[in-house]
Amino acid sequence: GRVVCMDAKLLFDDNSEFRQPDVFTLKDWSQEDEREVEAGQANLNYIGLDGSIGCLVNGAGLAMATMDIIKLHGGEPANFLDIGGGATID
Repeated sequence: GRVVCMDAKLLFDDNSEFRQPDVFTLKDWSQEDEREVEAGQANLNYIGLDGSIGCLVNGAGLAMATMDIIKLHGGEPANFLDIGGGATID
């Protein structure tokens, strides 16, 4: 069979990069948010949002709870920055 893609956007899960390294070399980094790219290079999970209160957390569960509390009290989160749940004193 033959696959032809026209006017399509394909998304590959970052966790599969080790299986398909050639596919990931084709990524157009100019289409990505600079902040997300920089965080990714440091092995951090970052998502920019429209609010004014920054969130730096240790674990996705804590991030979600923190953003819920911010919204509960009338604020808006400016970002989701998860340092991975494995932070150490180093």
